[in-house]
Amino acid sequence: MSLPPNFTLLQVVPELETGGAEQTTIDVARAVVAAGGRALVASRGGRMEAALAAAGGELVRLPMQSKNPLVMLQTARALRRVIRERGVSLVHVRSRAPAFPALWAARAEGLPTVATYHGIYLAKGPLKRWYNAVMTRVDRVIANSDYTRAHVLAEHRIAPARVVAIPRGVDLTRFDPEKVGPERVEALRRAWGLPASDEGAPVFLLAGRLTPIKGHETVIAAAARLKGEGRNLRVIFAGDDQGRTAFRQSLEAAVGAADLEGVVRLVGHCDDMPAAFLAADIALLPTLVPESFGRAAVEPQVMGRPVIASDHGGTTETVLPGQTGWLAAPGDIEAWARAMANAADLGRDGLGALGRTARERATRLYSNDAMCAATLAVYEQLLKAREAGK
Repeated sequence: MSLPPNFTLLQVVPELETGGAEQTTIDVARAVVAAGGRALVASRGGRMEAALAAAGGELVRLPMQSKNPLVMLQTARALRRVIRERGVSLVHVRSRAPAFPALWAARAEGLPTVATYHGIYLAKGPLKRWYNAVMTRVDRVIANSDYTRAHVLAEHRIAPARVVAIPRGVDLTRFDPEKVGPERVEALRRAWGLPASDEGAPVFLLAGRLTPIKGHETVIAAAARLKGEGRNLRVIFAGDDQGRTAFRQSLEAAVGAADLEGVVRLVGHCDDMPAAFLAADIALLPTLVPESFGRAAVEPQVMGRPVIASDHGGTTETVLPGQTGWLAAPGDIEAWARAMANAADLGRDGLGALGRTARERATRLYSNDAMCAATLAVYEQLLKAREAGK
């Protein structure tokens, strides 16, 4: 990718704690530095600051998370100074609240602008719709899936040429089956209480925070049906409750009421997700609310594991029924029970075949390299258009 000499990107994100938008910010910063440019990130900061520095990016610490109008005005003035002093070439915003001061500063300095629509922002009234629309008051909108792009076009009615779909990327260096030693997989299986004698029972993994929208209750009910049919299976819920203690307790109560102790296990947060997917046979993404992209359906495929996902949102693009996994109606217990049964009936050989197809497709379409190259291409197009218009 050819960026102009002295290219400096300013990305804007509320915080650098955790999440897809934050990780993508760092991935793009790394790509810009690798292409010979400079990468600034205006943010409150957070636990991912070290990762940004390791990528070659530089943090500009500002209260980008604030929705206070007076703070926003002060932030906009500070951003104008950053743009002038650091020679910023383009501004890329990744969230609504910080987009207001960032776009004001960018316009005042005559810079091209990009926004990434990372999720589906819902609006029940005109004020919220106006607030959400700040993400479209730019030269180019990047949607993280075709599903998100369709939403942006329907919701905001902007010219289709201004919205491009660039799927979120996966780190293929980290998510590489060849780089995960068997000791890591076995350590997780022991931690999850999966003894070697369980080798005949398929292991289903639902990786994600414990929250009602993720569909844990659907899976518990489906597992109860399968156990009632005499099937032997294991289900792992890997994720924190993030303070939702009552919901975690309700899941534990549902497991007990269905007599699924030892079948469904809540194991808490997992730091080693590449090994987690290899420790399982099938990944689950039973979300009740559509995912704009659904990285949790792509990462296991990159690791060679088929996926059962809800049949809505971005996952309808990333999971191919019968080829890389299955789609089931969200919240439909019978549909999920049948999909899980169909997966179990394939056995290790059949699951392995689907997993190989899933890995080939996911690594080809959803790599960080592909996402970053497409994003830098958008930057290049806007810079060339701006130069031609002078």
